[in-house]
Amino acid sequence: MDAEAVVPTRLASQQLRDPVAASVEDALKNLLAVQAQEFPYARWSLAQRTAGATANDVEQAVADGRILRTHILRPTWHFVHRDDLPWLRELSAPRLHQANAGMYRRTGIDPAAAARSGAALAAAVAGGRQLTREQVAAELERAGFAAKGPVLAYLIMHAEISGVLVSGAPVRSASGSVRQTYASFAERVGPDAAGELPREQALAALAVRYFRSRGPATVKDCADWSGMTMADIRLGVALALENDPAALEQAVIDGVVFYLAPGTETPGHASAGHRGSAPRIDLVQCYDEYIMGYSVSRGYLGGTAPAFPVNGAPIHVVLLDGRMAGAWRHGFVRPGTPGQQCHLDIRISGPLGPAEGLTAGALPDGALAGALDRAVAEYEAFLGMPTTR
Repeated sequence: MDAEAVVPTRLASQQLRDPVAASVEDALKNLLAVQAQEFPYARWSLAQRTAGATANDVEQAVADGRILRTHILRPTWHFVHRDDLPWLRELSAPRLHQANAGMYRRTGIDPAAAARSGAALAAAVAGGRQLTREQVAAELERAGFAAKGPVLAYLIMHAEISGVLVSGAPVRSASGSVRQTYASFAERVGPDAAGELPREQALAALAVRYFRSRGPATVKDCADWSGMTMADIRLGVALALENDPAALEQAVIDGVVFYLAPGTETPGHASAGHRGSAPRIDLVQCYDEYIMGYSVSRGYLGGTAPAFPVNGAPIHVVLLDGRMAGAWRHGFVRPGTPGQQCHLDIRISGPLGPAEGLTAGALPDGALAGALDRAVAEYEAFLGMPTTR
């Protein structure tokens, strides 16, 4: 495999190209976990890997508890399927607690405090009760905690990592924004979930699921994504290959060892585009797994992402045939009303490629304009509301 094949192969592995997932649940199962700190955009990350799932489809799966949103892998939000959460939480919890140790000390969350807050929260959400963040804070205050700011954030995170809390059904505010609720981990995951795995088996499962859904990728990419050590990932790969020599395929690209799904056909460069050689534009959120799924090999994206906003500029990523070509964001006109509309702020920073001879800052025309129109239409269908740009 040569370097030119990395982008189209990753697009296919991540189901940003056909064959896409049958449902948002299947998209999540393929990716194992999806970074989800920006809930509205994270819904899109799942839906755009399907043949037409909507924002409501994702929200319903979260409300039903099929898709759960919690702190896992790294100290940030992720979507995880209910069937995978028990073993993935068990595997990542020690590393997460280790990563948070400094903040636990600064916020006074010692083992005794954690046990006391965990017991209070478990009682508060028992019997199917689901609480907003404000209600969680009130319960902790009744238990004697100064549940504000970082103290509240890390008490909640500790409870998530420890298997006490997990996401409940999202609720909408009067303005139409979606808010997280918290529920009982044991009740939401349920007795019919797959359950925990022995650590070595979990490492092998993690390696296989990661490299099959994001390959070609490196051991360092997987370690940084998962929060595990490189030694853990090497062990997971070795165990997976020992159990099944065809579990993963190895390729050397630019002198570096990459792993990917077995039997992966190297797509032609054109397959990164839309139906053959026509260009394709994708609007992906800045925390999409196509970006955050990699660290040392993220450069194949062709730019620097994620980025911090500068002077109010959008930070989500416009892709042209899998490579960075600009930035975007959404905004809403008359939010929470029957006449609500979405406005897309799309800024092409170019160049968009040799086909049209576009330069930095130019707006696309011809075939590229058609590609952008299709991308906007897909987002409009996902939201289920009129969209302008």
